[in-house]
Amino acid sequence: MRTLRNTMILAFLILQAPFIIQAQEEKNQAYYIHEDQVKPSMIQEYEMVSKDFMEACKEHNIQELKWQVASTSTGRYFTISPIENMAELDKNVMATLYEKMGEEAFGEMFTRFNKCYDKHGDYIIYLNKELTYMPEGISTTTEGQNYRKWHFMNVTPNNIQNLKGKLKELKALYTKKGSKEYYRIYHSGFGTMGDYYLAVVSAIDAEDYAKKSKENEVLLGEEGEKLFQELFGYVDEYKTESGGMRPELGYAPEQ
Repeated sequence: MRTLRNTMILAFLILQAPFIIQAQEEKNQAYYIHEDQVKPSMIQEYEMVSKDFMEACKEHNIQELKWQVASTSTGRYFTISPIENMAELDKNVMATLYEKMGEEAFGEMFTRFNKCYDKHGDYIIYLNKELTYMPEGISTTTEGQNYRKWHFMNVTPNNIQNLKGKLKELKALYTKKGSKEYYRIYHSGFGTMGDYYLAVVSAIDAEDYAKKSKENEVLLGEEGEKLFQELFGYVDEYKTESGGMRPELGYAPEQ
């Protein structure tokens, strides 16, 4: 059994190698994501209990927890926490809150959460600094620009490096043209089914995003159009989501 287990772990590492190597070599920032796919009828209740959860952490000044929240127009809520390494997943970050709230109150809060969705899960993604285009400095918090457009580019294992190469070319073109449309690139990690790159664009609102996108399209011209066609030639499936950051649902402990 031990031999079988070791063989399975080795096989998993080999399959994940392209993205694991990127994360190690480029020292990309890892994020632990908890995603709740909230029922349309329960969005109001979900946000109420999310605020109650955040307020409980504030009241007890929980030091082990820190997160941001983003939500999409389709009811997906992402609780986003930076982590230094996989070892952090072994920590019971809820232990202090459980102790201070008590079993009954703590359990009741998560019973309320569980009524709001039928599907939820956890995974890790990496902010790929090499491919990100933010010439004034990389930051996930863009002040005054809480609107988000997420571009998901699913890719098969044999095209990962090809797509990465085109994303490098895209960043070079944006840099050469001095584009004002900044973006961050993430790639999938542990806990995700399949491989993908994710481009995230910040804006003030949907109108501001559309304006920036149109101006950028004109700026890049035929060279940009050609490059995007080549890039999407390596994309197995492409999807977009719109939504935004929800600072009123996030939490950071007082120091």
